[in-house]
Amino acid sequence: MGRFLMAAGALAGASAVAMAAASAHALPQRLDARGLAAVQSAVQMQGWHALALVITGFWVMRAPPLSHLLGSIAGAGFLLGTILFCGAVYAHNLGGVSIGPVAPTGGVLLMLAWLCLGASAIAIGPTP
Repeated sequence: MGRFLMAAGALAGASAVAMAAASAHALPQRLDARGLAAVQSAVQMQGWHALALVITGFWVMRAPPLSHLLGSIAGAGFLLGTILFCGAVYAHNLGGVSIGPVAPTGGVLLMLAWLCLGASAIAIGPTP
């Protein structure tokens, strides 16, 4: 699971860079200020959570069993939350497609993933 999370984070990071370039160079002529700000916010969220995926991948590969499980759940939440949140923002602002409460659902998953990652760290117990 750790290597998968790291690879997913690398893919998310690469596509975040591509979206950042698009939002800086191609989209200002195409979107109004509000749409451009929304896309740039999604790019920022995608970039931060790409890093979270890579770090969680490293964590999961080295964690003891309970921490490994919670870390894996966190990684899945980061991945699915990023796809749902950023995907919904991109779909709405770039394609004009509204897909309901998908973005807030993704945001909630991202918050829960951070809590799972924290619980994973606590589950290790005190350090000697």
